[in-house]
Amino acid sequence: MSHLLGIGGIFFRSPDPKATAAWYAEHLGLPVNPWGGAALQWRTDASPEASTIWSPFADDTQYFGPSGQTFMVNFRVRDLNGLLAALRDKGVDVDSRLEESEFGRFGWCTDCDGRRVELWEPPEYAAPAP
Repeated sequence: MSHLLGIGGIFFRSPDPKATAAWYAEHLGLPVNPWGGAALQWRTDASPEASTIWSPFADDTQYFGPSGQTFMVNFRVRDLNGLLAALRDKGVDVDSRLEESEFGRFGWCTDCDGRRVELWEPPEYAAPAP
């Protein structure tokens, strides 16, 4: 079964995402990009230019699913298809939708407490959808 490679991002609801991003930039030096979040760069032998995304979302976002949860963790994975299949085989609630873009492939599942979890296969690991 595929395993997690690391945390790809931390996403959370905010009543004012722009003000929140500005606060983190001013007080903690977070390098906030024009799109409102930050890409924190790091390196490994397997992934020489990788990042973890920090991003506030509007309170009314639907991106975290219907649960009303206040945050969502995005995990980097190597084999999205394999991991989603293994999760389904174990009875985990897996979203049937997959998203593909220049940033890689994305899938979602729901954990045992009802939280939506995002699974991200970066482009360097992306395989065609089945």
